[in-house]
Amino acid sequence: MNFTAATPIHTSFYPPSSLHFNRLNPTILNPISLRPSFSSFTPRRSSPFLAFAATTASDHMDSHRLQKGIAEFYDQSSGLWENVWGEHMHHGFYDPDSSVSLSDHRAAQVRMIEETLRFAGVEEATAVVDVGCGIGGSSRYLARKFGAKCRGITLSPVQAKRAQAIAAAEGLSDKVCFEVADALNQPFSDGEFDLVWSMESGEHMPDKSKFVSELVRVAAPGGTIIIVTWCHRDLGPSESSLQPWELKLLQKICDGFYLPAWCSTADYVKLLQSHNLQDIKRADWSGNVAPFWPAVIRSAFTWKGFTSLLRTGWKTIKGALVMPLMIEGFNKDLIKFAIITCRKPQ
Repeated sequence: MNFTAATPIHTSFYPPSSLHFNRLNPTILNPISLRPSFSSFTPRRSSPFLAFAATTASDHMDSHRLQKGIAEFYDQSSGLWENVWGEHMHHGFYDPDSSVSLSDHRAAQVRMIEETLRFAGVEEATAVVDVGCGIGGSSRYLARKFGAKCRGITLSPVQAKRAQAIAAAEGLSDKVCFEVADALNQPFSDGEFDLVWSMESGEHMPDKSKFVSELVRVAAPGGTIIIVTWCHRDLGPSESSLQPWELKLLQKICDGFYLPAWCSTADYVKLLQSHNLQDIKRADWSGNVAPFWPAVIRSAFTWKGFTSLLRTGWKTIKGALVMPLMIEGFNKDLIKFAIITCRKPQ
């Protein structure tokens, strides 16, 4: 991506050693606080380490080994997830402060898709790319809802194969297809899709600017780009970085989920602004996903969840051990569940 005309963007950088590669009412440009116990914030300048990470993370990080770790993590864990949670490998969307039972969670995952489309103002689509497609839940849902042709990409061969098998079983082989591909170097033509969909895949991208650049490249003129992702909190006006305890907590999560450097929602907005995109909107949905992680942990302690977890291997077990840290990050307002949407100019 040509960034010469853009303001440098900085994010918190975690040294490669912390990642252990051998071992997851919208207001324009303003976040929305959806639960009183999660503090609201106003748009702030982004972290002062942001241009450093865009280059340093890619320079120092062994991208091949990171991708291999991500692929193996999902190769091992996707069957467990599908067995317990179903086809949608993402958070559920809940009413703030709601009390839900385990049976509500699959419906909440479908609701997440619908709320995302509503927030972005998407009422139709003909060509969709699902970046980080998992086992294809979003792609198949969007294909059925809109009659759209959907292409899904993932680093996991196991996920791509399973996604295609489910599509065939559901009679959707003519509408959806899945392949192993790198989201930072997508195998698609410029301007191919009128809906670019990234549901909880941005966390795994070591180069956020390249990630956004690819989303913009494959979007058709007038097309919508949707990024739903975990971020760290925006920095305050007097802050130059996150606090040491915050960096330490994020490093532990990176280790378990094969994540590179995190960035803030404000950082994503600046990246999108650098491409002169239109109708940029953002919201903090942390309050709406609050019931999810406790439910995932509870499911791991059922007999079905526990025995399935033991069969998956160490990578998945290590990821499961990190889940309480995600709850801690949300509760301390460090981790934000963000949605950012925009439109590519005609």
